[in-house]
Amino acid sequence: MIRLRAKELLEKNGKTKYWLYKQLGMSYQNFSKMINNETKSIRYENIETLCLLFSCTPNDLFEINNEKL
Repeated sequence: MIRLRAKELLEKNGKTKYWLYKQLGMSYQNFSKMINNETKSIRYENIETLCLLFSCTPNDLFEINNEKL
């Protein structure tokens, strides 16, 4: 299972979920699902925005968890 590490990156950068929500400009329902790893897909534009906001690469955004393989 691939997991988005947004919460860890927010903490590392001293930012809040509300700040990220406002930066992404998406619906709160979709944002909440994405942050809580309850979504099945993330748009490329959101991945790009996350990378720019956190000054990272997609490799830094995601981790692979072998529990559900």
